[in-house]
Amino acid sequence: MFQTIITLVYVIPNIYLFLRIGKLFINKEYRFLYALIYLFIVLFFPLITLLSGREPGYLFSVLSTVSGYLIPFYLYLFLFVLLFDILLLVNLVARKVPREKMQTTRFKAAAFSSVLTCSLLVVIAGAINFNTIRTSAYEIDIPRKSSKIDHLKIAFVSDFHLGANTNMGFMERFVKEINAVQPDLMLYGGDIVEGRRGDKNMARYEKVLSGITAKYGVYAVLGNHEYYSGQDKGSFFDHSGMKLLCDSVVVIDHAINLVGRYDSHFNRRENIAELLKSVNDSLPVLLLDHRPTETAEVSKTNVDVQFSGHTHDGQMFPINLILRSMYPIVWGYQKIGHTNFFVSSGIRLWGPPVRTVGKSEIMVVTVRLR
Repeated sequence: MFQTIITLVYVIPNIYLFLRIGKLFINKEYRFLYALIYLFIVLFFPLITLLSGREPGYLFSVLSTVSGYLIPFYLYLFLFVLLFDILLLVNLVARKVPREKMQTTRFKAAAFSSVLTCSLLVVIAGAINFNTIRTSAYEIDIPRKSSKIDHLKIAFVSDFHLGANTNMGFMERFVKEINAVQPDLMLYGGDIVEGRRGDKNMARYEKVLSGITAKYGVYAVLGNHEYYSGQDKGSFFDHSGMKLLCDSVVVIDHAINLVGRYDSHFNRRENIAELLKSVNDSLPVLLLDHRPTETAEVSKTNVDVQFSGHTHDGQMFPINLILRSMYPIVWGYQKIGHTNFFVSSGIRLWGPPVRTVGKSEIMVVTVRLR
């Protein structure tokens, strides 16, 4: 079903683009050549995807990198051509640009160049945004209960989607940023690793991530992509210095309950009420859950703070608008009842390396216990 949706999302806009670009911007004598060029470019992405299982050489790696930018490019080319069509309809009423002028080769060339340039600039800006790490800082108060600490600085990230081609320089910058924050507690919200431990660079990622230091340790939960890639055994997490929480509870320094849930893809996931039965009610409760899908249920429990990811804040416009109807919180901070919810837009992404919505972020949450 998922592959069918991806295929339709790729094919249907390309049919529209092929027909409208040919009609609006290409003179009749060049349309056969245009059709050949368009067909070659549109087949480039699925062909590279089909060959992606083979051992990549340098040339294939370059072609694979280029193909990753094609889907966002086509998305924004589709939107700008659609906008141009809307402007044409407006012009039918307003009559600002004479029809004869729009039929000239010069006008068509200028209009097509503008559409291509705008699409390309959006993708470039999205790629820069994707590769820029930003920190979002928050401060909240929660009941102290019997805890002996008065504050806790938490660094939270989700959705690394580490694979064979994840940029090592980005990884090193990430670890440097985390250690500069000097968190008391480091939390990962799932979808950390895509590949298997034997894949290229995985051992290097483990070594880099194990360089993170936090006073009370480093903890993680599984996401849906760990489920897909069979990483639920946790070997990557062990070698990266992370303690994996799978529907389990730890008490940190006799001061805080930290609860970690399985992602909803795992059949053995417990409901939240059952999971919290073993929690010490005399201490504050922090919850790690990959998806922010059960906020109403969690807000009725004794959970003080929940950390989630998964949404990527939509990643690209207008996908973010669709996600707002799917999740109660797509990104950021919201308090529901007495529970404080944090949803990260992710430190990296799955799919195209372009982010036109949101940011590649580290959430730093200072929890004051009153």
